[in-house]
Amino acid sequence: MIMKSFWHCVSTLVFAAIATAAHAANTPPDALVQATVGEVLSVAKQTRDKRALRELAEEKVLPRFDFEQMTQLAFGPIWSKASPQQQRSLANGFRALLLNTYTTSLSLGASPDMKFEVRPVRQSRAQDVTVKTLIKEPGKPPIAIDYRMESQAEGWKVYDVLVEGVSLVTTYQRVFQEEVQRSGIDGLIKVLNAKNRRLVRS
Repeated sequence: MIMKSFWHCVSTLVFAAIATAAHAANTPPDALVQATVGEVLSVAKQTRDKRALRELAEEKVLPRFDFEQMTQLAFGPIWSKASPQQQRSLANGFRALLLNTYTTSLSLGASPDMKFEVRPVRQSRAQDVTVKTLIKEPGKPPIAIDYRMESQAEGWKVYDVLVEGVSLVTTYQRVFQEEVQRSGIDGLIKVLNAKNRRLVRS
């Protein structure tokens, strides 16, 4: 339920908020969030074409995520037990899962009444910060979304997202661990691949 609520309620902003900007390397993380939400939401409000939205995600959104760190956090102990080939399959499957789930949810359309607030980051010299935002829609309770970001050579990158205090990577870690206990690492890889095929067809 947490994962379904996460993606269908807020995925349009979870990823839009950290889309790539030309000046991202020199932009403070909170300013980057504030400045780029509008661009991606504008596209989402104009089209529900999954191909166009997927291209948007691949070009502007995914580069702002540290997938190497996210992958290792999401798989937790599973990662160190996997063979190099299994690690490649897990990493590819996880990246595709995020992309396909995001694209599918975004294709449902962005609410024209959706608004967001970004709280200023006080740790101006920090290399690791949490950007706090609040999503508001008329008739619905506000949703708190926090972005854990790390300063890297090419700019700030996201390595985790928290919705109402619930960590995305921690939630996936629990789901993945349960699947490995049932069917092993190869079984988890098959589940990821099957899930991605369903999302592409949907």
